[in-house]
Amino acid sequence: MCMSAITVLPLAAEDHAAWFPLWRGYQAFYNVDMAPDVTAATWARLMDAAAPMDGLLAWQAGQAVGLAHTVRHLSTWSIAERCYLNDLFVEPDIRGQGIGRALIEAVYARAAAAGCGAVYWLTHETNATAMRLYDGVATRSGFVQYFKSLA
Repeated sequence: MCMSAITVLPLAAEDHAAWFPLWRGYQAFYNVDMAPDVTAATWARLMDAAAPMDGLLAWQAGQAVGLAHTVRHLSTWSIAERCYLNDLFVEPDIRGQGIGRALIEAVYARAAAAGCGAVYWLTHETNATAMRLYDGVATRSGFVQYFKSLA
């Protein structure tokens, strides 16, 4: 695909067929396979205006080429809500064209419009390519994540 304009738009119900392959690609990147009920619940939450979740698709030449999912939540560290950038994915063969940056900038704009005081996210320590982008659009917090599954 040649470089062309990138448009980032909120997810809409008619976008499921465009979103699903990107969602699967994101999972493949992290070597996970979400159960169908998790994928169905994720989509339903992204479509529920009352849920604190939001989704965006990046479009280039009429094709969905990237996605971002966010979760807004309260914080003990501020009065304003925080926005967690839960998922970010761009088709591997077209990375480096500004699509990830466009998605992040759209997340920033939507979070600000929703009254959030900050946007934050995690990435795997081996994801050096993504970290080069992230270092240019945000500040590393220095925090280390700990995780305990309760399932």
